[in-house]
Amino acid sequence: MVSDLEMSEPTDERNDALRAGTPAPAFELKSTPDESVRLDDFIGRRLIIAFYPADWSPVCTDQMALYNEILPEFQRLGAALVGISIDHAWCHVAFARSRNLHFPLLADFHPKGEVAQAYGVYDDEIGMSERALFVIDEEGVIGWSHIAPIGVNPGADGILAALESMAAAPVPA
Repeated sequence: MVSDLEMSEPTDERNDALRAGTPAPAFELKSTPDESVRLDDFIGRRLIIAFYPADWSPVCTDQMALYNEILPEFQRLGAALVGISIDHAWCHVAFARSRNLHFPLLADFHPKGEVAQAYGVYDDEIGMSERALFVIDEEGVIGWSHIAPIGVNPGADGILAALESMAAAPVPA
């Protein structure tokens, strides 16, 4: 857990996102129509979860492209990356292929938004997840989380700071 990083201030009163120190809810989601990814696949290493509203939207496209560009830095800091939206796995396959993305996009498609709801970032009013970031530690505990306004690319600075802080933290005996 990242003790010296706090979750960013909520962007509005509806912010129910899970906070640092909370065990990350388990999930199993499709990365392709015939392959699934589970949270447990990442136990023993750090995981960045980027919830985003939808494939093909301008801000989401820019956000995923940025993360793809700096993926080697995430990996250098010991982290894997997944994107999660409510789009179907076929949509993710087409989007990832068209943008040359090198990390899995997971379909929180059916039941719609179930994983986003578990992480406290599903917005019933718009029927999509909020733009939310989580850094999960090696033991499956949320070390850092952030909610960004839906129309704003949150960038990678917060993720990188959380990963660097986790790398610098002493390992419990």
